[in-house]
Amino acid sequence: MTRKVNGIVRKAVLGAALLALPIATFAETKSVAQEQAEQQTALVKKVRHELVMLPFLSVFDNLAFRVEDNGVVTLTGQTIRPTIKSQAGNVVKQLEGVHQVVNNIEVLPLSRFDDDIRIAVARAVYGYPALQRYGLGAQPPIRIIVKNGDVSLEGVVANSMDKNLAFQRANGVSGVFQVKNNLQVEKAL
Repeated sequence: MTRKVNGIVRKAVLGAALLALPIATFAETKSVAQEQAEQQTALVKKVRHELVMLPFLSVFDNLAFRVEDNGVVTLTGQTIRPTIKSQAGNVVKQLEGVHQVVNNIEVLPLSRFDDDIRIAVARAVYGYPALQRYGLGAQPPIRIIVKNGDVSLEGVVANSMDKNLAFQRANGVSGVFQVKNNLQVEKAL
C-alpha cells in the first residue's frame, strides 16, 4: 500500500512539474518579447532624435519613418533639399540596431512659384496670433509642404480649433490651388 501511495505522490509531483514547465517557458519568452519591444522603442527614439537634429531641416521639410522588427528603417516624407534626404539616410544607417535603410524621402522639385507659396503660407499660419505659439520652437510642429501649388499641412497641433485655423489661413493664401490638412490633434493626457 505504501508503494502505491509513493507512486501516486511521485506521479503527482512529476505532473505538477511538467505543468509548471510551460508556464516558466512562457514567462521567459515574455521577458524576451519585452526586451525586444524595449529595444524597438529605444531605436525609434534614436531615429527620431537623429532626424530632428539634421542641420538645415526646416518647416518646409516633413520627415517620417517606420522601424520594423528586423532592423529595417523606412524613411518617408518630403524635403526641399536633396542633402536632407542623403543626410537622413546616412545618420540613420549608422545607428546601432539598424540593419538596412530604405530611403523613400521625396525631394520636391525646384520652383520659384512654390517657394513664394511656402513663405506666404508660413507667414499666414505662424503670423496669426492664435497660432504663433507653434512657431516658437526650434522645430515647429506644423510642417508646410508645397508641390506644384498644392499645400499639405503636416504635424501635430493641440486641438481641432488650431487644426481648422491653420487650414483656413493656408487656404486663404493667393496662388494656392489646394490645401490638404493632415494635421493631427494631440491626444489628451
